[in-house]
Amino acid sequence: MIRTLAALATAAALALPALASAATPVNINQADAATIARSLDGVGATRAQAIVAWRDAHGPFKKADDLRHVKGIGKATIERNRDAILLANTAAAPTEHKHVTRKD
Repeated sequence: MIRTLAALATAAALALPALASAATPVNINQADAATIARSLDGVGATRAQAIVAWRDAHGPFKKADDLRHVKGIGKATIERNRDAILLANTAAAPTEHKHVTRKD
């Protein structure tokens, strides 16, 4: 029983740093530098300001991989944050479902 508790405690301790640094979804085409820095793992204030500056100079990012054009942002940073990098407004329009009548 003590070994089980110790193993669980160790597993929890190892998982906490990963959870604490998890990226938060952010629209990199609309967010300010402070929001980007808070949201993306491994992106601090300087890199976030570089993202905004690149966006202002070149227009919106079309895909997450376009971040590689920003000085200090590499493939590893993009991959680590890929699921959190949003490019468009996240409010989706309602989808229309067609009712299909089955003919037997």
